[in-house]
Amino acid sequence: MGKVIYLSMTRPDIAYTVSVVSQFMHFPRAPHLDAAIWILHYLKGCPGRSILFANHVHLHVEAWIDTDYTGSISDKRSTLGYCTTIGGNLVTWSSKKQDIVS
Repeated sequence: MGKVIYLSMTRPDIAYTVSVVSQFMHFPRAPHLDAAIWILHYLKGCPGRSILFANHVHLHVEAWIDTDYTGSISDKRSTLGYCTTIGGNLVTWSSKKQDIVS
């Protein structure tokens, strides 16, 4: 999963799934292995899908942020996420599970 984590930097369509599967890397079970195999089949089936940068006249910087309160059923922790665009092109994004249960 380590190499797939780096691949998810340019493939936001698999970023969430990879983050969930990577949480169970130390103690994986059969469903986690099935999900990892599904990710690899998905990547093999749709090559060439990655972030493309379009040439726009404007260079407006826009940022969005969102959170889900107690969104994880297993540990009741919140997840915070954000993304930033320049000229309509996605530049940065991140999501992080909070350390403390609110």
